[in-house]
Amino acid sequence: MLEPATTKRVAEAVARTMYARDHAARTLGMIIDEVGPGFARLSMTVREDMVNGHDICHGGITFALADTAFAYACNARNDVAVAASCSITYTNPAKRGDRLLAECVERFHRGRTGVYDVTVTDQDGRVVALFRGNSRHIGGKVVPDLEIGT
Repeated sequence: MLEPATTKRVAEAVARTMYARDHAARTLGMIIDEVGPGFARLSMTVREDMVNGHDICHGGITFALADTAFAYACNARNDVAVAASCSITYTNPAKRGDRLLAECVERFHRGRTGVYDVTVTDQDGRVVALFRGNSRHIGGKVVPDLEIGT
């Protein structure tokens, strides 16, 4: 079993690799604030091109942020995982200029299956959305031949 510091380094190496290939996250201005085993915190600012006809953040943008935090959390062990299903509940609107924070926490992981909860908040701590994702490991490593010393 890996030590906590080692597993955090694995998660960070995986996140760096994924982010380099994650054109969607980079285009949307998402920042990885912190990752660890079964955990990820990402943030982004709602831009003018992200608001809908009601002048609030488009739900798809909020979903994308939550889904991306979920992706980084469920891949943090370096085992390739994808979403099997996801759901989201929008609780408060986000507005142009808001800084959104998505924090993903693993609730269950065994074998090839995981369950993760993401809470999206604004800069004032107001909950914008609650997201639940179910992951499925599909085989393979995010970073092949990853070697992390203790």
